[in-house]
Amino acid sequence: MRRGIAASALVASLALTATACGGSDSDSGKSDGPVTITWWDTSNATNESPTYKALVQQFEAANKDIKVKYVDVPFDQAQNKFDTAAGAKGAPDVLRSEVGWTPAFAKKGFFLPLDGTEALADQAKFEPNLIKQAQYEGKTYGVPLVTDTLALVYNKALFKKAGITEAPKTWDELKTDAAKIKAKTKVDGYWGSTQAYYAQSFLYGEGTDTVDAGAKKITVNSAAAKKGYGSWLSLFSGKGLHKADATADAYAHIQDAFVNGKVAAIIQGPWEITNFYKGSAFKDKSNLGIATVPAGSAGKAGAPTGGHNLSVYAGSDKAHQEAALKFVKFMTSAQAQETIALKNSTLPTRSDAYTEKVKADPGIAGYQGVLSAAQPRPALPEYSSLWGPLDTELPKVASGKESLDKGLSNAELAISKLVSDFSK
Repeated sequence: MRRGIAASALVASLALTATACGGSDSDSGKSDGPVTITWWDTSNATNESPTYKALVQQFEAANKDIKVKYVDVPFDQAQNKFDTAAGAKGAPDVLRSEVGWTPAFAKKGFFLPLDGTEALADQAKFEPNLIKQAQYEGKTYGVPLVTDTLALVYNKALFKKAGITEAPKTWDELKTDAAKIKAKTKVDGYWGSTQAYYAQSFLYGEGTDTVDAGAKKITVNSAAAKKGYGSWLSLFSGKGLHKADATADAYAHIQDAFVNGKVAAIIQGPWEITNFYKGSAFKDKSNLGIATVPAGSAGKAGAPTGGHNLSVYAGSDKAHQEAALKFVKFMTSAQAQETIALKNSTLPTRSDAYTEKVKADPGIAGYQGVLSAAQPRPALPEYSSLWGPLDTELPKVASGKESLDKGLSNAELAISKLVSDFSK
């Protein structure tokens, strides 16, 4: 799951109306010409999409009867735009669907079941837990393209200058390290995000979650959750701890500060590795430290399992669906995933894509090392939408505009409307 938005993404969003209708292009249904399918890619337009565009060209070269209309869609807009387009029978033939969206759109009937199709011919090669995340009520609605999780990324040189020899293993240790770094380097030791996805690890650290899907209970306002969010809130004040940034550009501000050595550590995912290396602090790639997100008071550490699947629109006609299935198989092949990993430093989803070249990438190796601590999301179609209310409330809490109790109470109320059959 990527939480940032590239500056050029707005341009792509303006083109969506003209390019959305995968199965209704006026020239795409002709029997004497190639089928044109539309793919909405939600990757970072700056550092990820060039690789995908190059793969599209390779696919077209090998499949003269298929053309791919590529559209890079801003990640934070794609879910709502696809929901609207699919409801109006005008969605793209293929969507790069965040893992949390896949069961939600499957539940609505927007995605084609892929079991037994060409797209899932290599199913045994994929990590089983990633296939499971692409399923809804026993059917598979996406082919895993990339996977990810969050890690504590840090500037080894700044840590060393402060006399710190290893990454902190708990949030309390992070506070202590941040103070040491500030004292020795005059640079803040840590800058946290106000976004709900980044705060999720604090819940895991207390052994809880936003909801208990099995018990059908909302737990975002429980004692354990309050303790986790309390730890999250405490990291915005104190020596060496950067104050909260609740502006629309907070993601970019945090990222820029880290890559240029103005803050020693942040929580971030592997989709930004290539951008890390463009910053002045990481011209030497070995200066980038990657560690498991610190643990909470319950002694548990970890972050959400994220990533993206490629899914096929159920509303396209047979010709477009067949072309889309062939395209999905190509894009999720071992060869394509190796290319994506080497170019974008993202994690493959199939075992045979972890070639020696891929495993030699220090960024991939670092994130692969923390992936075992990642926590799969509950089998709940509405789960990804639960972060919406928290994304509204947490910035207010972090910036002091409302109390933590008030923010969690508001979030609980909003979440209860999304999962109306859950108790509080």
